[in-house]
This record gives sequence, structure tokens and C-alpha cells, in this order.
Amino acid sequence: MEISTADVVKLRKATGAGMMDCKHALADAEGNFDRAIEIIREKGKLIASKRADRESSEGVVLAKVSADKTFGAILSLNCETDFVAKNENFVALTNTFIQAAIANKCSNLDAVKALVIDSRSIGEQVIEQTGVIGEKIELPFYECIAAVCVVPYIHPGNKLATLVGFNKEVDVQVGKDVAMQIAAMSPVAVDTNDVPASIVEQELKIAKEKFRLEGKPENMLDKIAQGALNKFFKENTLLNQDFVKDNKMTIRQYLDSIDKDLKVTEIKRFTLNV
Repeated sequence: MEISTADVVKLRKATGAGMMDCKHALADAEGNFDRAIEIIREKGKLIASKRADRESSEGVVLAKVSADKTFGAILSLNCETDFVAKNENFVALTNTFIQAAIANKCSNLDAVKALVIDSRSIGEQVIEQTGVIGEKIELPFYECIAAVCVVPYIHPGNKLATLVGFNKEVDVQVGKDVAMQIAAMSPVAVDTNDVPASIVEQELKIAKEKFRLEGKPENMLDKIAQGALNKFFKENTLLNQDFVKDNKMTIRQYLDSIDKDLKVTEIKRFTLNV
């Protein structure tokens, strides 16, 4: 049957699929527009299953906050190639997903995937995009922070993003300084008491073994290992790290110089392994 260009364009606008895919879907559906949409979506699921073993190590990582700055999130939408990751439509889709997640104050990734936009869940749309783009598309990461004030930072290139929560309103530059510190120095926790016990145990074990191999006395290993752990805390907890913009002070000292009562309540950081 004759498929009009107008119908093909309409289907392309509705699904984002390529012109030829839309034409073929309309032909298979004998001109039935709703059935053609279903065919496009079914194709996406088929392609997704075929590409399940592919690696989606590229993508877009964004951090955003609500209008009142009390809720923020980081979301990563992954693909196979940097070419797709840099496509403005792919970036826009990632932005749509994170904006919806923030608007609904989603607490976890499953809640994000369950959100419905334009009659389809985000999870379904991710699968559909595999068919539209022809690459494995995944939504593997989402985390959020709720605080009196949340500040986001997206490193140029959309591969790394951070969030930092504060206990009170904070100057824009101060918030950005701390968020960029997290991006640059990748702290594992806000302060020493926030480091998970499993990490502390692992670091002590590694230090003891290292010094044992170096021939240190067995009865001194605990004390020496504790010194190594303190160094780990200094280098890997936000408040104890040297401020990258002024290494004469720590982040704790920097915040105290702004406001003695200003505290960091929570941090998040995510980067693509590229």
C-alpha cells in the first residue's frame, strides 16, 4: 500500500525511529498508526535482547536539583559509543529522565524506571531507544540527596557529576567549590566517622600486610597500620582533604572560614569508566 511521507514523519516524531524504520513499520501495519508504533517498540525490544551482551560504557551523566534546591539527583544513561553520547537528542533524553525523577522525588533507580512519561514508563523508553538508536541503551545509575541546600556539579563532557548537601543555604561559589572538590578528589565519605567499617577493616588489613612484608616487627604492626589508616582518612574523606584551590587549608577549615555552623550532610559522585 501507499505510505505517505506525512505519515512517516508523524511516526518518526512519535517514536524517534529512523525514516526507513517508520516506513517499514507503517507498511507492516498496513497503515495503522497505533500498530506501527507497537511494531517500532517491539523492534526495540528485539534489538535490545540481541545486544544484551554488549558493553554500554559510554553515556551521559547529569546532576540536577529541584527549584528550591532541597532535592538533587545524579543519573547516568549509558550507550555503546561516544558518538551517540554526544548526540543532542540523547543528552536531551537524559535530561528529561532526571528532571522527571527530581519532580517526583524518586528515592531509587526502580522508582525512576517506573515513572510514566507520554504513556510509557522510563524503563520501557530506554528499551525502545535501543531499537531507535541501534545501540545497547541502559539506565544503570541513579542516586539522590535531600538537604536544606543541595548543590550539583557536572564536569565538562557529561561523564562525571557530583552532588553535595549542606545543612543551610550556601553561597553559589562555596557550593561549587565543594562539589568540584568531590569531582577532583573522589572522597569515600564526608568525615572519618562516615567511612564504612568494611573499608576501614580492609585498609588496616592491607597496611598490616604491607608492613609485614617490609619486615616491620609483628608487635608494631597495629600501631603502624593505624598511622597508615590516618593517612587514608586524610586523603579520602572530604573534610580532611586539602582544598584543591588552596592546599594550605583543608575543606573543613575552608567551610569554617565561611561559616562555623556550615556543615556538609551528604555527598554523591558518579563517573563513567571511560
